[in-house]
Amino acid sequence: MNDQTQTVRALVSEAEWEQRVNLAACYRLVAQFGWTDLIFTHISARVPGPEHHFLINPYGMLFDEITASSLVKVGLDGRKVMESPYDINPAGFTIHSAIHAARDDANCVLHVHSVNGIAVSAQRDGLLPLSQHSIYVLPSLAYHDYEGIALNVDEKPRLVRDLGDCRFLMLRNHGLLTVGSSVAEAFVDWLRLAVSRPAAGTEASSAPR
Repeated sequence: MNDQTQTVRALVSEAEWEQRVNLAACYRLVAQFGWTDLIFTHISARVPGPEHHFLINPYGMLFDEITASSLVKVGLDGRKVMESPYDINPAGFTIHSAIHAARDDANCVLHVHSVNGIAVSAQRDGLLPLSQHSIYVLPSLAYHDYEGIALNVDEKPRLVRDLGDCRFLMLRNHGLLTVGSSVAEAFVDWLRLAVSRPAAGTEASSAPR
């Protein structure tokens, strides 16, 4: 282990360290699947315990560079609650803090800008029931209209309202999001969502005749 890893691990509980390892692994998997948008999307995970603290990626780091010790621990006000040399992306904080604050079951929020996800989010009808995987997703899929880059805290209540108690959220003209009780659940649900979407322009050939 390097010095940073040893320092962070010594300062956090075993439960938090396990969550850090799981979240860092999720970032690496998302990078491996090619779902990243360079440094501009986020996966967050609640830190076990009574405080509403959560872990999020350091701004400026590629997903395949993220480690358990580099994740930034913040509160719902966006302030770091543990010393870190890294900053966070305010747009990522707006979306993730809104969901973590409103949903006790939101132990992980996974939001990415995959190419196919953005293509489907830009289509009027959104996700269509064209596959077994999409049928799994549709009963718990919600939609949120685009309001620009997510820097306005006034958007939070509308985001929470539109998500409701669903596990999948399509941010129109923007991307896709899943909410899980664990990092693993959020990732598996995103994988199901990813494979439920045909590539842009394939709906007609995929539709039943």
